[in-house]
Amino acid sequence: MVSSNPLPEGFSEFDVFSLGCCLLVEGLLGFFLNGVTVVAFLKVRELRSPSNFLVFSLAMADMGISMNATVAAFSSFLRYWPYGSEGCQTHGFHGFLSALASIHFIAAISWDRYHQYCTRTKLQWSSTITLTVFIWLFTAFWAIMPLIGWGEYDYEPLRTCCTLDYSKGDRNYVSYLIPLAIFNMAIQVFVVMFSYKAIAQKFKKTGNPRFNPNTPLKAMLFCWGPYGILAFYAAVENASLVSPKLRMTAPILAKTSPTFNVFLYALGNENYRGGIWQFLTGEKIPVPQTENKSK
Repeated sequence: MVSSNPLPEGFSEFDVFSLGCCLLVEGLLGFFLNGVTVVAFLKVRELRSPSNFLVFSLAMADMGISMNATVAAFSSFLRYWPYGSEGCQTHGFHGFLSALASIHFIAAISWDRYHQYCTRTKLQWSSTITLTVFIWLFTAFWAIMPLIGWGEYDYEPLRTCCTLDYSKGDRNYVSYLIPLAIFNMAIQVFVVMFSYKAIAQKFKKTGNPRFNPNTPLKAMLFCWGPYGILAFYAAVENASLVSPKLRMTAPILAKTSPTFNVFLYALGNENYRGGIWQFLTGEKIPVPQTENKSK
């Protein structure tokens, strides 16, 4: 049944329905795949290692992104945001917290795998718990700031979901954006790039040149790069000059991240993949105790 609410400016009926369907598929698929990853870790004893706990934590963050996408999909089918201003702030905070945590855990997994393969040192539970708590507290700090005036949450162009408001591009926005980008994106991209390059060189020396170090970085930049480009464009130009449809590309691509991450960091890990298979089928198969190469 078509809603009687007016269409968002710059969107047709087909656009709103299509974007809503994209968000719904992303939300449900990401939630299901990451939910299986989470439950497998909790149910399969062999998976409960410090390194796999980082994969578990990434899946938890990605479930948050998927839930955020599902709420946005429901609002898109209604053609308006039904939860008011406070709901918008909550939605923006939740989405930003989940997204930043996901990016940090991707970097943490890369750093851990670098040490596993290049320095032959394994992460201990104490370090893993400390790192996980730090990531959630650190990202919560950045996600809270727009709620108290440094940065601001507002509607996306579709006006059915909320995120950091880049429409103003004023001094408050720029002062928040620059340190946010450095501490929550630039450093993480460097860690991922350095870690997998080092791993690839290590494998090449041992006669296994098939490892592709670019896949995790490419997936990360594919999902989050458009948001970063849009955010920095808004710092120097009026973001409203970009068409609303093009601006909606950024959140649509970003919400594919949970699905990519499952295949890269859970199913792409022989140890974790074996544990998921054991959880889904009940078949008792040997799960390797050392984590093998992932894409």
